[in-house]
Amino acid sequence: MTIADRKTHIRSHMCGVLNPSMEGVEVTLCGWIKKTRDHGNLIFLDISDISGTSQIYSNENSVIEQVSKFRLEDVVQIRGIVKKRPADMVNSDMVTGEIEIECKEAKLLSKSEVPPFVVEEDVKASEDLRLKYRYLDLRRRKMQDIMIKRAKTYSAVREYLNKNGFIEIETPIMSKSTPEGARDYLVPSRVHKGNFYALVQSPQLYKQILMISGFDRYFQFARCFRDEDLRADRQPEHTQIDLEMSFVSKEDIFLIIEGMMKHVFQDVIQIELNTPFPIITYNEAMENYGSDKPDVRFENLIIDITELAKESDSNILNNNEYTGALFFEELFTRKEIDSVTDFIKSAGAAGMGYIKINENTQSGSFAKYINLEHKANTNGIFFIMSGPKKRTLQFLGMLRKHIAEVKNLVKGNEFKFLWVTDFPLFEYNENENRYEPCHHMFTMPKQEFVGKMKENPLAVKGELYDLVCNGIELASGSIRIHRLEIQREIMELIGLSDDELEAKFGFLLEAFKYGAPPHGGIAPGMDRLIMLMTGHDNIRDVIAFPKTLNAVGLMEHCPSEVSIEQMEELGIKLKEGGK
Repeated sequence: MTIADRKTHIRSHMCGVLNPSMEGVEVTLCGWIKKTRDHGNLIFLDISDISGTSQIYSNENSVIEQVSKFRLEDVVQIRGIVKKRPADMVNSDMVTGEIEIECKEAKLLSKSEVPPFVVEEDVKASEDLRLKYRYLDLRRRKMQDIMIKRAKTYSAVREYLNKNGFIEIETPIMSKSTPEGARDYLVPSRVHKGNFYALVQSPQLYKQILMISGFDRYFQFARCFRDEDLRADRQPEHTQIDLEMSFVSKEDIFLIIEGMMKHVFQDVIQIELNTPFPIITYNEAMENYGSDKPDVRFENLIIDITELAKESDSNILNNNEYTGALFFEELFTRKEIDSVTDFIKSAGAAGMGYIKINENTQSGSFAKYINLEHKANTNGIFFIMSGPKKRTLQFLGMLRKHIAEVKNLVKGNEFKFLWVTDFPLFEYNENENRYEPCHHMFTMPKQEFVGKMKENPLAVKGELYDLVCNGIELASGSIRIHRLEIQREIMELIGLSDDELEAKFGFLLEAFKYGAPPHGGIAPGMDRLIMLMTGHDNIRDVIAFPKTLNAVGLMEHCPSEVSIEQMEELGIKLKEGGK
């Protein structure tokens, strides 16, 4: 009986599950050809599916004749007998390395053209080429492992939240255009010409209304859409683990999220996290690390030397608001110092000085102005920057992170979580001459600022909190406003008129009139979480079909033009000069 005549399933086993206990068993495998080795009177093939790879061999002329025509990435069906490999031929790099399949019959199921790049783990192709042929890139074991971990993470999150009383509810993707910090993607309405839906930037308003509706604990894996400039950890569409809880303090939310992270890391990558996570304020984060998402896997805190600088003879130092320093025990050559200086200048800083400490003596560009020997317990180098406080701290934070990377100061496979709290509620937009929310306008101010926000908006702290791990902001959340008068006060402070309030947020303000519970929530980014857990630094690597930095889908060629007929049906006409 040939393969074509068999009435059983198309395959009996997957490629990666065979083992020595199955010796002598007849199996039928299907998969893609990953490697061929033709020795004339003996031929070998490696075929793979998502479970793994098996080695096939044959010394029968009829089979060799058939199999020798196969090429890389052809899809084949193999019938054969499981054989143990000789002890000296075991391949420890393969899960199935103790066995091989003596092929009795082979069939070509689908022929592949020559791939535009070799589908291998150490892929040589550019990212653009891999994105254009993403279906080939996704055949790589590394990419499939990422997607499997992603799927397991969804399951682990859902399992944990279900056990803790959360109800999974889907909210609309097409909604009303509301200002939430980024440009909206707009969807024209055919039925209501001249009107538009917006793809939601987040389910923020809906989840607050669910709390007003009495659901108490809600979550969903929410798709979010933001038309903003992209970078390594941004995409125009992303997924967040969106959740909201009624009658809670931020400590209640911390407890739930820490438990969820502990469960997910243990279940998916077998890493035991230490809880509770440390908590620091926004001011502590900025003054010690120069970042509101600090990487605490290494020390090297920022040292405030402003008073010493003001006593110096240097006009560069004594006339500035703030002077800070970073100390590193690592040895730096002159070339490395120049490289660090070039980096910080490329980031927008005017410059940087340094002082080397060696055997209780100091040298360097700032050595004659400040004595820092008492600040160092060992030999090393101080990098020094001076200027406006907030901007100087930010530059020192960039410098701290850059040096840690080039000097390999962080350990691999280490996860250091922390909470950053007490963020400013407002910041001032000098270009538009108005206040705007640092996170979003639905955040409750800390109690001591309620009713006093207009006195000094920039001093107001909000009930805001971020979850940070290894220098990555994984989640932002807040205790929400549940009182109408506070929500109106914030909206007026940031410059929204009564008409704008009604047009953009009327349905939320109306809901507040009917009894809103105190509530709060948070939304960990699924893509950033998977990126962190799998050791990647780009979320395009952990999304099945991502866009490029220019928000282009190379595989499906989008965005793309649409027909004149489609646009006319929607009542849309491009300006003169458009296509």
